[in-house]
Amino acid sequence: MGINMDKYLFIAEKPSVAKEFAKVLGVAGSQGKGYLESERYIVTWCVGHLVTMSYPDVYDPALKKWSLNTLPFLPASFLYELIPDVKKQFKIVEGLLNRKDVTRIYVCTDSGREGEYIYRLVDQMAKVPADKDKRRVWIDSQTEEEIQRGIREAKPLSEYDNLSASAYLRAKEDYLMGINFSRVLSLKYGPAVMNYLKNGKWVAISVGRVMTCVLGMVVKREREIRSFVKTPFYRVLGHFSYSGTGFGGEWRAVEGSAYFKSPLLYKENGFKEKEDAKVLCQALGTVADGSSNNGLFPYTGNKAVIEKAERKKEKKNPPLLFNLAELQNTCSKLFKTSPDETLKIVQELYEKKLVTYPRTDARVLSTAVAKEIKKNISGLCNYQVISTYAGNILQNESYKNIVRTRYVNDKQITDHYAIIPTGQGLGALRSLDLRSSRIYEVIVRRFLCIFYPPAEYMKTSIVTRHGKEQFFSNFKVLVKQGYLELATASFAKKEAADKNNREEAGDGNQEQETFDENLINMVKQLKKGMEVDFDSTEIKEGETSLPKRYNSGSIILAMENAGQLIEDEDLRAQIKGSGIGTSATRAEILSKLVKIKYLKLNKKTQVITPELIGEMVYDVVNSSIRSLLNPELTASWELGLALVAEGKITEGEYMKKLDDFIIRRVEGVKNINNSYGLRQCFDAAAAYYK
Repeated sequence: MGINMDKYLFIAEKPSVAKEFAKVLGVAGSQGKGYLESERYIVTWCVGHLVTMSYPDVYDPALKKWSLNTLPFLPASFLYELIPDVKKQFKIVEGLLNRKDVTRIYVCTDSGREGEYIYRLVDQMAKVPADKDKRRVWIDSQTEEEIQRGIREAKPLSEYDNLSASAYLRAKEDYLMGINFSRVLSLKYGPAVMNYLKNGKWVAISVGRVMTCVLGMVVKREREIRSFVKTPFYRVLGHFSYSGTGFGGEWRAVEGSAYFKSPLLYKENGFKEKEDAKVLCQALGTVADGSSNNGLFPYTGNKAVIEKAERKKEKKNPPLLFNLAELQNTCSKLFKTSPDETLKIVQELYEKKLVTYPRTDARVLSTAVAKEIKKNISGLCNYQVISTYAGNILQNESYKNIVRTRYVNDKQITDHYAIIPTGQGLGALRSLDLRSSRIYEVIVRRFLCIFYPPAEYMKTSIVTRHGKEQFFSNFKVLVKQGYLELATASFAKKEAADKNNREEAGDGNQEQETFDENLINMVKQLKKGMEVDFDSTEIKEGETSLPKRYNSGSIILAMENAGQLIEDEDLRAQIKGSGIGTSATRAEILSKLVKIKYLKLNKKTQVITPELIGEMVYDVVNSSIRSLLNPELTASWELGLALVAEGKITEGEYMKKLDDFIIRRVEGVKNINNSYGLRQCFDAAAAYYK
């Protein structure tokens, strides 16, 4: 068969993605020979990574033996090799990349740093001529139009050289920190750990830029929990009524109170001792002229006076869209799904064209996508679960002004916009298991919420005075559902849905969300200066709350926010800068820590706790290379990689900083002598493990 000249080669990251490109390009055939070919096009694929970095003994056989004398290991240039299992596919790809009739190469690996790295390593190993026409396809979903657009708008591969540089640096950094720090700590402390565990096995201490930091977060939290001492305190609640309807209020020692700034208080709304709370209750209910209680609580009969009654409307906006970390956190809560499982499921939804690219840090849309968003909503009219809502949005044309809202912001997008439904591929829903289809529904609902108005509440704050003492009540009434009408999933239980928006009335700063019509009507009538019945007081015992253990979702959020677990989502969006790891790697890092038994993940609850060896490794690192446990420092490395990708610092500058860091830390460990102190740390941790 004669070779046709001028062929275009498309190279994808996985066979499944290559299949979608082949479909769009009209290239038929079986994938058996490692590629598909038509008259004009050839489509081939990697199978994830085909090339990897070589171990130190490839540089010098003497380095196979671990020795302090050969550390730090900092090669002048790095060596790479083929991954044995996939050599066959590499040879096929290498041949195609260098075929004379292939005049243009379209790089269609995943649109992100790791996808870039996968192709660049193959290009490097296959020695593809630099002057060959190479173009980068960057897509946000696998729908036909998006693939066509990606091919049409493909830019020269050289425009992604900075991204490629940051990808190489990320790999070099993880490699150099992993090899140097794991070897130096294993040689220095491995025998002590092995002897302590008494299992006769040589212990290699595994550390890494991101994983050691995550281990530190979990161990620190566990130790906070162990050293926590519960402090009981006693709150005084007042029960009032007006026209036969009762309401509660919490006493606080505000200015004017007999207890203002009293040393008897735990906080302004509670006493350290129950007896002191009782004294207040007796004083409030005493029928006397004041002499029996030192005149501190003048008797006013069994009435109290409304000191303040304020009403104001409050709006609650729909939340921002999902990025991968938010989705992993939500799925951990709703379905007890680990981050790893969530990523696998959402990757499958992406490959079935149901949702956009999952490995994203952004929680907003781009202007370009926002202008075309009607297509996504129209497609969802065929998704029975929410078709009514999608229809309403189209009818009201509420998508038209979305560009002017906080849900669209080009500056907050690096590689990809938020995870949203494409409105396509709905036929594939039939092949999904229950959990996958529920995760799809959660993504769809979060997306459609942004086209609905905010929820509206009427908030009422009441201050009731009895003598010098004041009681505070806060009520919140849902006036307009707005986006809440579609926010709760169809499979959620009614109680869970209600609880979602209700906080138990606790201290005076919390609201009691009420659905009681009598209470709502009565509260509306209350005005300053009115008298109400003071029925009784009650003492409620509380206690300071234990720090919470991380679960698989909250640890991902904490990683995204450089070690800070910020529950408030608006605040989280504001401080978002550089996290620990990336959306593509966080789940994998957590899985690795569980696999090497440094951490334990309870599959049922998704709660994460350390294992004994994990705590011992933490103690080793804490006493030798403490900066590896610092989330801000770990995040600053990630930020540095982002600056390389943006062309703001050079590869050379970054490498110099990295080499200096490794040299200083390795030499520090070699010269330290602290084994005795470690033994005490191990004993303290071991007491908690049977």
